[in-house]
Amino acid sequence: MIAEDQALLREGIVALLQEHGIEVVAQAEDGAGLLRVVAGHKPDLAIVDVRLPPTFTDEGIRAALEARRRRPDLAVLVLSQYVEPVYTGELLSTGESGVGYLLKERVSEVRAFLDAVERVAAGGTALDREVVASLVRERGRGDSDGELASLTNREREVLELIAQGRTNAAIARELVITLGAVEKHISNIFTKLDLPTGDDDHRRVLAVLAYLRAMQPG
Repeated sequence: MIAEDQALLREGIVALLQEHGIEVVAQAEDGAGLLRVVAGHKPDLAIVDVRLPPTFTDEGIRAALEARRRRPDLAVLVLSQYVEPVYTGELLSTGESGVGYLLKERVSEVRAFLDAVERVAAGGTALDREVVASLVRERGRGDSDGELASLTNREREVLELIAQGRTNAAIARELVITLGAVEKHISNIFTKLDLPTGDDDHRRVLAVLAYLRAMQPG
C-alpha cells in the first residue's frame, strides 16, 4: 500500500509498481487512512511519506510506527523530501527487518527504487546513501561508537555500503577491491559484531542495525 498526499506522485508510484508486477492493494492520503488500509488489507509493505496532512510534519512516520506496533511483520519503506535520519532510528526500533528510507528523488531511479521495494518487502533494509552520509557526519568518525569500535576503516566502509543495500558485487566495484576481499570483510564484520551464524541475509540486517545504533547522534 502507498500513503502519499501528492496525487501525481502517488499515482506515478502505483503505475510503476504495477507495471513491474507488484500489486498495490490500496492507497491513502493521510496517517489515519494508512492505519485503516493496514488493518483492512494487511499489505506486506507500506510505502509512506514522512509528512502527511493535516500538519505535514511527521504524521506519516507516526502512522507507520503505529502500524508496525500493531503488525510487527509489516515492512515499511519511508519516502522523504529531506534527509531526516532520526526517523530511521525510530523505525528500526520497531523490529529487526523490513525497513527502508529513501529520498523521493530516488523514485525516478526506477531500477534502484524497485530493488529497494523488493529488498524491504523481503525483510531487508534499503537506506538512502544521503541518509547514511548524514548519520556519519552527525556522529563523527572520531567518536567512540561502542559496537563498531573494533572494526577497521575498510570494514566500516563496507558496512556503510551494506546499509545502503549494496550487493557484494556492487561493494567490490565501489571500493575497487575483489569480491573475495568483500566477502572476507563481511565475515570479519559478522565475527566482530558477534552476530549469530546462519542466514547471511539476516546477519546483514543485524549488522546494519548495529551500525545505525552506533551512528545515532548523542
